[in-house]
Order: sequence, then C-alpha cells, then structure tokens
Amino acid sequence: MAVVTSSGRRVTNRIAIAAILVITIIFLAPIYWIASTAFKPRQLATSVPPTVLFQPEVTPFVKLFTKRVQLRGPVDPEVYDAAPWWEQAIYDGGERVLRVGDSVQLSAYPNRFMNSLIVAITSTFLAVAMGTLTAYGFSRFKMKGEDDLLFFILSTRMLPPVVVAIPMFLMYRVFGMTDTHLGLIILYTAFNLSFAVWLMKGFMDEIPKEYEEAALVDGYTRLQSFFKIVLPEATTGIAATAVFSFIFAWNEYAFALIMTNRRAQTAPPFIPAQVGSGLTDWTVIAAGTFLFLVPVAIFTFALRGHLLRGVTFGAIRK
Repeated sequence: MAVVTSSGRRVTNRIAIAAILVITIIFLAPIYWIASTAFKPRQLATSVPPTVLFQPEVTPFVKLFTKRVQLRGPVDPEVYDAAPWWEQAIYDGGERVLRVGDSVQLSAYPNRFMNSLIVAITSTFLAVAMGTLTAYGFSRFKMKGEDDLLFFILSTRMLPPVVVAIPMFLMYRVFGMTDTHLGLIILYTAFNLSFAVWLMKGFMDEIPKEYEEAALVDGYTRLQSFFKIVLPEATTGIAATAVFSFIFAWNEYAFALIMTNRRAQTAPPFIPAQVGSGLTDWTVIAAGTFLFLVPVAIFTFALRGHLLRGVTFGAIRK
C-alpha cells in the first residue's frame, strides 16, 4: 500500500491551490474587463494594445443615464460655461453636450432596469412558491402516473427558449399581451417552474417524514406542519432554487427581445442597442452591463448562508 508523505500532501495542496487560482482568474477576467471599460474614456475602450492603467471617469455612466443632444459645430464659450460639470467632461472627451436651458432628462435605462427587477423578482417568487408546493405534493403523496407527470414537467425545459419564441409571440399578440410585464412574468414563471419542481423535490425527499408525523400527533394540521416544520428545513433548497430562477429571469434575452418593445422591455435587449455618435460606444455598454451584474451579485451574496448549509442542518437525521 502506498503511503502519502506530508511533503507529498503539501505538493498536492499547492497544485490544487494553484489550479483554483487559475480558474478563478479565468472566470473573473471578463468581469474585471467590463468593470474597467465602464470607467474608461471612450478612446481607450478599443485601444490596441489594451490600456490597463488609466484615469477613471464617470462619463460613461452619465451618458448611460441621460439623454444626449447632438450639437453641430463648435460650442459657444458661454454655452460651455453654463453647462453642468458632467456635460463639460463629456464635451471635453469629444462627445455631445446638452443644450443650455434644457433640464437633464433621464434615458430609458433606469426604466429598463426597473422592468428587469419587476419581472425577475415576481417570476422568481411565483416559480419558487408554486414549485415548492408541487414538490411537496410529489414527495409526500403517492399518485398514479407520478413518474410520467414529473417527466412531463421536465420536458417543458427540453427545448431552448428561442425555439418557442415565435409561436409564443403569435399567441401573445392574439391576447394583447405583447410588451407587458404580465406577459414576461407568466413566461418566465412557466419556464422556471419545472426546474423549481425538480430541484425542490430532491430537497423535500431529504426531509424526514417523522417530523411532520410528530407535528400531526401534537395537533398540527397538514398545512401548519408544512409551514412550521417543512419550510424551515427546506430553506437551503428554496434559496438555491430562487438563485437559479432569478438568474434565468434576469439574464433572459430571446423572449425579452421578441415579446417587448418599449413599455416592458428589460435591460438585456436594451444594453446592446446603446450607440454613440457614429460608432458603438463600448464604455456605455460596459457601464450598463456592470450595473446589470450588481443585483445578481447582491442577491446571491445575501443567500450565501443558506446555500452553504445542509438541508437538515441542526436536526436529527433520519
């Protein structure tokens, strides 16, 4: 039998740590590149070789959140002096400046960002809530054709969204649900529901039935035992399901592009449409993308404690 020495373990640990660092750098490099581009001057966004050290500026975010007005010819010094500092900074960088006398008008990005929040949060809540109840029913009660029903639920995720986008658009147009929040919420909830059911069923199966039986003996109803016994034990599964459902709804592009136009359009199809004066302004796109990453990071970070715990943590295992 081979004996692993302490020096051999150290070498193995160092190799593992090095591999983890390399993988981490590979995954974080695109995020760093987006974040750095969001603070670059426009002329440095596409410079070759890439510029790593630069003076950060907030003009990409100003251009992202405000409407621009194209000026022709040189700007009068009095007009320049009367403009806000952020407009002067944009003009100094070779960009456009708002006319004096015009109030600062917000761009469509805040509205698109809010649409994403409304649709993602609502659809995630509905999918997780219905998926948890459905999974509990499949886990605790035996029914005819259970395996067939579970397979049918799973089959709704076998086709990529882009395949059914056109039929769904034609259906939504008949019912007048295109470019509405409700239409996207129903669509995202339906696509996330099958994933939520299958994921939550695995967690429900791990919760010993004896807990509920003891609660029923103590006088609890089935509904009371579900809310007071099962749900606290299934917190980890609910958190994991919510994270994945939220990420899908937050990042979804195909349905949002085809089903919406202005009123209910979300951020993913809006961000690539941002263009500058004549050429695509990559700094504005990077700024919008960087801000778009923040809610997912916050949501995942907020649930990190539940994601790291076992389903029956602190309880007597079966």
